[in-house]
Amino acid sequence: MTVLRSLVRRPWRLAAELSALLIAVVVAFPLYWMVLSAFKPAGEIESSRPRPWTLDPSLDSFRRVFGQQEFGRYFVNSLVVAGTVVIVSALIAFLAATAVTRFRFRFRTTLLIMFLVAQMVPIEALTIPLFFLMRDFNLLNTLGSLVLPHIAFSLPFAIWMLRGFVKAVPEALEEAAYLDGASRARFMWQILFPLVFPGLVATSVFSFISTWNDFLFARSFIISDTSQSTLPMALLVFYKPDDPDWGGVMAASTVMTIPVLVFFVLVQRRLVSGLGGAVKD
Repeated sequence: MTVLRSLVRRPWRLAAELSALLIAVVVAFPLYWMVLSAFKPAGEIESSRPRPWTLDPSLDSFRRVFGQQEFGRYFVNSLVVAGTVVIVSALIAFLAATAVTRFRFRFRTTLLIMFLVAQMVPIEALTIPLFFLMRDFNLLNTLGSLVLPHIAFSLPFAIWMLRGFVKAVPEALEEAAYLDGASRARFMWQILFPLVFPGLVATSVFSFISTWNDFLFARSFIISDTSQSTLPMALLVFYKPDDPDWGGVMAASTVMTIPVLVFFVLVQRRLVSGLGGAVKD
């Protein structure tokens, strides 16, 4: 009753909470429909009167997904690509953010503006130039053709975000470390790195999701060697223009979503602190 009275006395708060609940339902409904379709039998999926429930759940779609011989290889390739992008981009972004924040050098402002402009260029506009670049470096049909572009596209956002975290670390802390005999490298990795780690987690989530769900680069750069394909390419196995297997597509999409959810659960505490702000002086 106390909570109800509080909500009645604060109509704006009630409206905000109802709006948030409505938005959450709208956002979660496609995920619910994906999982529901993965468990529906073929007859219900192809029915002209779809229902938002099923009374006869089936695992046939998942059996078809895991029955594909290359599905396990696609899964491992996705883990390798996403893991490499997350680790390498986080390390490079940390070093770059430290450099542009702590040091004064020529064209520093120009470099930061270039990072911002790079975020404005659509990926689709760069796919063809990147294809010819990968071809010239003999990287087509390799996982390297997926790793390098994603690192390049993840770095501008990561550097801009980490710059605020590095800048928020008091310079007095750095001076105190030097007075105690710490070298610049020791200060960076033993003091500065733990302080900006929440920001690294936040940028890593962005890098992981964008890399894990990538279809454009995987479709463009992996042409003939299917053993180098990633998990989004597995959806093409079940999608045929004449007779699409929607149950297989939904089941494969559900399996693809699980690692993202696991990764998010593992880093959610660090992610909240990373999005909430940095160290305060």
